[in-house]
Amino acid sequence: MENGELIPHLFRMEYRKIVSVLAKYFGSPHIDLAEDIASETFLTATQTWGINGIPVNPAGWLYAVARNKAINQLKRNAFFEQSIAPEIKSTQSLFTSMVESDIDLSPGNINDSQLQMIFCICHPSLPREAQVGLALRILCGFGIDEIATAFLTNRETINKRLQRAKQKLRELEIAIALPQEPEMEERLDQVLTTIYLLFNEGYYSVSGQQPIRRELCFEAMRLCYLLIENQQTNKPRVNALLSLMCFHASRLDARTAENGELILYDDQDQSLWNSDLVSKGAYFLNQAASGSDLSAYHLQAGIAYWHTQKKDTAEKWENILQFYNLLLQLEYSPIAAMNRTYALSKVHGKEFAIKEAEKLRLEENHFYYILLGELYTGINNSSARVYFEKARELANTSAEKQIIGVKLDKLDQARPYNNSG
Repeated sequence: MENGELIPHLFRMEYRKIVSVLAKYFGSPHIDLAEDIASETFLTATQTWGINGIPVNPAGWLYAVARNKAINQLKRNAFFEQSIAPEIKSTQSLFTSMVESDIDLSPGNINDSQLQMIFCICHPSLPREAQVGLALRILCGFGIDEIATAFLTNRETINKRLQRAKQKLRELEIAIALPQEPEMEERLDQVLTTIYLLFNEGYYSVSGQQPIRRELCFEAMRLCYLLIENQQTNKPRVNALLSLMCFHASRLDARTAENGELILYDDQDQSLWNSDLVSKGAYFLNQAASGSDLSAYHLQAGIAYWHTQKKDTAEKWENILQFYNLLLQLEYSPIAAMNRTYALSKVHGKEFAIKEAEKLRLEENHFYYILLGELYTGINNSSARVYFEKARELANTSAEKQIIGVKLDKLDQARPYNNSG
């Protein structure tokens, strides 16, 4: 790999590790300092490797430089006097111990630091969008411009949002550490929600430029796996979430055409579904079955599992429908109710499903009109066209408009006897 390709790759992989370890070392009030040192480390790599060539162990070189920069920073009197001394009693002894102690960039401490950082930035005092933004920046190594694109906003807005979030962490003195029971249960739910939001942004991006962002999906899965690797956070619902993401990710290759256009479920080439990810999803779903915990992630994972079964059987859709029924009882959502209606059409027919769908009255949701268009197709194609046109009018992205356009084209190609409108 050439230098121009290697450094961006390493930035994505190693930046988060360096920031997490250094932020834990300095404390959450100094996350900015940890980020600065990590950024300076990669700048040094760019300058040095361009002259001397790529070192034998690039990641190890980055860790060594980051460690040295951190220790040098501690030795600067201005930083010590202004940032550390006012906060401690025995300043000299603590300063000495920090400088003399090694900054631990071992694999075990890197994983622990990232895990603890997840809980820090997913603190309930922060707005949800700030939690996701910090996760993208600190734990996934995304640039400010990338985050701005994901949030459909600009660089300045994201910078201000992240700085406000970091200021909040400083004011509340939130520790970079795993919470203790019983706080762990509530905080874990916050973390899982943030991880799932990251995955969903990748699986169906609202940015409009890239309808699917694979790197976001796999970053979310990586963060979830960190939770599973730790005994304190390896809970059934964590396994259920990772199972759900594995099942969804198994169909990523089949969800886009060569020209980048989205391909809906019924039109996907099933030979492109990733059987390894399906198997991993089944494994984690089995792990999630331990204990009496039943979460929405369990039920959604069950639905996703049946969507990976290639044969369109009555058993498949009956199971999906039953999972949706349970999900709505546990945690009602208009989107889940809408998706249930599609399963209902597969089990009881379109006419029955239309009656249920029209009760939902989700007039501001373009997916609702896509659903009605699907249900009316073949029954009353004129009504189907009206609903698809309304959906296209409300659609947010070019990818969504493209999908609806395909459906309208199919209506135009339908034979007269298949059009009662």
